[in-house]
Amino acid sequence: MRVLVFFKLQSIIKKIKNMNFKLNHTASFLVLLLPLLAACATETHTRVEPQETRAAMSASTFTGEKLKVALGAFENKSNYMNGVFSNGGDVMGTQARTILKGHLQNSGRFSVLDRRNLDALSKESEFSGKKTSIIGASYLVTGNVVEFGRKVVGDQQLFGVLGKGKKQIAYSKVAILLVNTTTSEVVFTAQGAGEYALSEREILGFGGASGYDATLTGKVLNLAIREAVDALVDANVN
Repeated sequence: MRVLVFFKLQSIIKKIKNMNFKLNHTASFLVLLLPLLAACATETHTRVEPQETRAAMSASTFTGEKLKVALGAFENKSNYMNGVFSNGGDVMGTQARTILKGHLQNSGRFSVLDRRNLDALSKESEFSGKKTSIIGASYLVTGNVVEFGRKVVGDQQLFGVLGKGKKQIAYSKVAILLVNTTTSEVVFTAQGAGEYALSEREILGFGGASGYDATLTGKVLNLAIREAVDALVDANVN
């Protein structure tokens, strides 16, 4: 790795010196960068802490009664990944539903009932010989991704010789609804929005040069849904 960096720098410096422009200072600067770049090939491992809602931070001290809510559908209603370019499945809606379920449960204010695994639960009940006892919910929580977009912006320094950078930006807006299961009345709606950006820089051909980071979709959905769940908790619906 260091040998490749060395020869690449030598080649670039030779081209710069042959130019008619006064770039002597730039060539000297690149020579100084050689030991720094050659020593930058390191591997690191980082444990990422999950981002939680404000309500989750105080869940351990909450002593009130939990609200029983059934988790309904969460659909992608934005233009992104919809239309003629979609694969027929609502991948973003499924991802958003999973994020919502986790934040509702971790808030400590809700007893979340997920009906999607009833068939599997019924089979396990037969295996164990124990009868299932499914409880009812007072409310149904549904949601939609109403807006989603992404873009990539970039820049170059000294016509790209000293590096080029790229920033990937994703934006999302979601809406969640709380529906009374007895009357079908929508008793509360909450919206949340978030923007997430990821920057990377490439110097002399070394560094980040990847395409769109697909993890940004989950990260920006997480930001928006966290805000909506906090609004739902603050509403204190009984």
